[in-house]
Amino acid sequence: MPYEPVKFYQVGSFAAGNRLLDPDQRSVQARRARSNTLTSGHRACQGCGEALGARYALDAAMRATNGRVIAVNATGCLEVFSTPYPESSWQLPWIHSLFGNAPAVASGVAAALRAKGRTDVRVVGQGGDGATVDIGFACLSGMFERDDDVLYVCYDNEAYMNTGVQRSGSTPGAARTATTQAVGADPGNVFGQGKNVPAIAIAHEIPYVATATVAELHDLEHKVERAMELRGARYVHVFVPCPLGWGAEAHDTIRIARLAKETGLFPVFEAEHGEVVSVSKIRRQVPVEEYLRLQRRFAHLFGDPPRSEVVARIQALADRNIRRFGLLEEEAA
Repeated sequence: MPYEPVKFYQVGSFAAGNRLLDPDQRSVQARRARSNTLTSGHRACQGCGEALGARYALDAAMRATNGRVIAVNATGCLEVFSTPYPESSWQLPWIHSLFGNAPAVASGVAAALRAKGRTDVRVVGQGGDGATVDIGFACLSGMFERDDDVLYVCYDNEAYMNTGVQRSGSTPGAARTATTQAVGADPGNVFGQGKNVPAIAIAHEIPYVATATVAELHDLEHKVERAMELRGARYVHVFVPCPLGWGAEAHDTIRIARLAKETGLFPVFEAEHGEVVSVSKIRRQVPVEEYLRLQRRFAHLFGDPPRSEVVARIQALADRNIRRFGLLEEEAA
């Protein structure tokens, strides 16, 4: 009788690893040859989106390069919970940089490999939004300008979670943090501050820019693998909910990430050399209120009286993203 591989059946349309799919369509995590780059023993919070995103991103990079990856990690949650001295949960060459210089250190590693003639070994830099959007932003822009052969991955949980949930340059308007309290006439974070790093990366016209969420892990894997096919500076921005900092339930991490895309608040796309080349369409558009109500950082918007005008302002931002990126399928005439 011909050999037929065993299928590891799991219930639900979002089964872990998607083992109901044909082998060539399965997630990296469903394969026995996966590298488990971020393995057991780390101390991430329950429901941590960053731990999930990092595991999938680095395992995809390892598969795309036959295990020849050096990772440079900025200070932050990912570094702290994965490497409490003298332990480490990483199973690849891994370097801890300072909070603000991970892109520069990654560029240095890539330059050293180039000087040694090692084109087979690739470099991945990674950090949270604090290290990427704020403290390391100049180093990141320099990496883009020089077109250094580095894939940089930002795990965006929209605040400085490791140091007490302070506001970062990617904290959304009206969100409560330790430094943007829900008090006064305009509670929460100020609208219009911060920066859109994926858009800034596109403006550098580097070979590849993409956004992804931990709600669509096949998409994240595809984008990391696509990035590893290219040379030069590449950037992937991953939306990773933080239950502790956002005041959300641990079991809602994937739901919140999915709603961020389905509301239009977090556009998911790919760009090459300054041009958007593909967009992940919204499958079922939902109002931003469904997303906001799951997080206590926005609870002040639904008090007595509710701040309906602020919710409407957030909805307007989502609607603008939908128009800008064409996130809705066009209806047939």
